[in-house]
Amino acid sequence: MNHTLLLSAASAEAPVLGVGGAAVIALLGYAVVFFGLVLLMLVVMAMGKIFTSLEKKNAPAPAPEAAPAPAPAPAPKPVAPGSAGQLKLYNVEPKTAAMLMAIVADKMGKPLNELRFISIKEVETK
Repeated sequence: MNHTLLLSAASAEAPVLGVGGAAVIALLGYAVVFFGLVLLMLVVMAMGKIFTSLEKKNAPAPAPEAAPAPAPAPAPKPVAPGSAGQLKLYNVEPKTAAMLMAIVADKMGKPLNELRFISIKEVETK
């Protein structure tokens, strides 16, 4: 037998799909894929809940704590090397103050640790 004859005979008998039939087949394919993804998501969520419940079950019980003693007053923090002490902010957010200090240091051409900022205050103009 000749294989080309078989192929041509099979293709001649195959029904020709229209646009509507092709769309239905495509939508069914998409539906199968998304159904599989939803099932996979449900399995992953179930496994997560199972493992978290097992983890809670196997976790050791926290030891009861004695009444905490009052904490002593914190000692003043040592000043970091290269810093110039405390900075007082008046109506300025720390993020804004840091940006202003960086701008001043850049404009002066000096490293930030060589400058000393005592306070930063927002001045409102009218």
